[in-house]
Amino acid sequence: MFQTPCIIFAGGKSSRMGVDKSLLPFTAFDTLAEYQYTKLSQFFSQVYIVTKECTKFNFDAQCIEDISKTQSAPTFGFISAFEKLSDEKIFVLSVDTPFITQEIIEQLFKEDNADYDVTVARVDDTVHPICGIYHRSLLPKLREMMESSKHKLGFLLKDANTCYVDFTDEEPFFNLNHPHEYQEALKKTTR
Repeated sequence: MFQTPCIIFAGGKSSRMGVDKSLLPFTAFDTLAEYQYTKLSQFFSQVYIVTKECTKFNFDAQCIEDISKTQSAPTFGFISAFEKLSDEKIFVLSVDTPFITQEIIEQLFKEDNADYDVTVARVDDTVHPICGIYHRSLLPKLREMMESSKHKLGFLLKDANTCYVDFTDEEPFFNLNHPHEYQEALKKTTR
């Protein structure tokens, strides 16, 4: 079991989905958030959900309220997590990537070390910034980004000492952004 805290990002606007995707039913669970929380609790000793409103979940979960109630950007989630926790690093995963496996997480931890600011997954040329390990050393840069309203994680990764861990299969990184992707994910779980 990983001792590094796992942070599930569930504070986005879900504008492409049209409804809060973290609250969509998934497999036998009432919500995608509960599915992810339960699944990741099997691998991590501590799991937290970063969201704008903790009361929206109807299951028992450790929650971190996002420092911004009006803006949606991962930057706020990272800062919120590092301010709440004292750990030197966190593992982050988006609520809408339900097919990430324990093997992928293990590989990221295997490649990560204290010399890096961040270790993230990559498939071919596609970087998956909300599937990785972020170190506290990034906090000053994250605060700078927040103050200058520059929230693109690609800039952060280019500016940081980043380890890209290459994977060959894009399927586990399947992301539920649109209604048709949600439907496709439901079909994958019933196969």
